[in-house]
Amino acid sequence: MGVAHEESPAEVGMSGRKPSADVPGPDPVLLAALASQAPDRLEVIGLPGATFRMGSDDPLAYSEDGEGPVREAHVAAFGLGRTTVTVAQFAAFVTATGHITDAERLGDSLVFTGLLSPELRAATPTVVATPWWHQVAGATWFCPEGPDSTAEGRADHPVTHVSRRDARAYAGWAGARLPTETEWEYAARGGLEQQPYPWGAVREPEGQALMNTFAGVFPDGPTKPVGTMPADAFGPFGFGLCNMTGNVWEWTSDAFSPGDHRAVLRGGSYMCHDSYCRRYRTSARTASTEDTSLGHTGFRVAVDIAS
Repeated sequence: MGVAHEESPAEVGMSGRKPSADVPGPDPVLLAALASQAPDRLEVIGLPGATFRMGSDDPLAYSEDGEGPVREAHVAAFGLGRTTVTVAQFAAFVTATGHITDAERLGDSLVFTGLLSPELRAATPTVVATPWWHQVAGATWFCPEGPDSTAEGRADHPVTHVSRRDARAYAGWAGARLPTETEWEYAARGGLEQQPYPWGAVREPEGQALMNTFAGVFPDGPTKPVGTMPADAFGPFGFGLCNMTGNVWEWTSDAFSPGDHRAVLRGGSYMCHDSYCRRYRTSARTASTEDTSLGHTGFRVAVDIAS
């Protein structure tokens, strides 16, 4: 436990960066346009309390991640966002509060190489251990691939380049919180017993993709477009939740292990590929420091339900 994974650059120097002196913020016209597309209220699915078998000892599991052993876990009744928080919803939050994200404040964020313009790919430094990640100045939730990009047209996509601190700020504003890791896994399983995917045992039943992951040869040979899809692109599955695996990693409120206080992320992302990272399963987990922002990481919120 506590090792760095290929997909999640949790130990590559994102923590401890100095704040940028220049924090221009989103273009007001773009911000207003995105915020205008946010729904009036969060769509939360109520889940009953239950005891379930958490974790996995399956050969697909990564034992070094602490996926096992399989153990009984209990959750009280709670509500969980039907989807991850979208760009539009986050824009509404920024409009109401003036929130400045860690990526904006610190001046850069990590972007997958395949999403960058040729100019930015040539001009930005890569992460040594994972060279498909570029540290891009000006990459933010409203400029997801750097200053020559825009979130326009992606209002219904998951918001990305948000740290756990940003996610907690949004949740507090919305009268919600981040889910615990146990709540997240219970919800992702959708009532199924020890299945690796929210819909069952087979990743692509009858050849049909049911989540947004990397197709082709990672990282330079994709056979379909790479990047986020709408937050409700796949599903709903199980309890009525969409995209619990694939698309974007999701922040939870827990620490990775007693000796590793980095924040747990769940669900995998559009960068997951079975050739190197099969963390698109219901029991899979990774970790990152709470101020880290990434182009494949977002969140969904939870709410307490009175028993």
